Amino acid sequence: MKNTIFKLLKYSYYFSLVILFILYLFPGSLIGYFIYGNLSQQLDLIPNPIGTSINHLISFIFLSSLAFIVRVREIKFINSFKFLFFTSILLEIFHYFIPNRAFEYYDLFANFTGVILAYLFIQFILKIKIK
Repeated sequence: MKNTIFKLLKYSYYFSLVILFILYLFPGSLIGYFIYGNLSQQLDLIPNPIGTSINHLISFIFLSSLAFIVRVREIKFINSFKFLFFTSILLEIFHYFIPNRAFEYYDLFANFTGVILAYLFIQFILKIKIK
């Protein structure tokens, strides 16, 4: 049972990583297209004063949490903090060059903040578990 749950988490992480790359590198908003019929409109999960950056924060907290949980049992670079941190920065920088996408400092900050928060949370849980 434990192995099945771990495999499910591992495959969920890899699937989420692929989906994130597709959504980030597509020239326009795929989610906006499917929901609003408009490639230019972004989905606002939680309306806030800084726009859709909250989507970035939530996405990277989710993805990083999965990666760090998988990393506890399977140490690989693709599950590491460094990989996720640099990926979060690199994907936002790519928006500078991709048509119909825009590089935004708020999104960049939200991306790597999501990775850092997930990392700190998992480290906290591991310290509690060890004690």
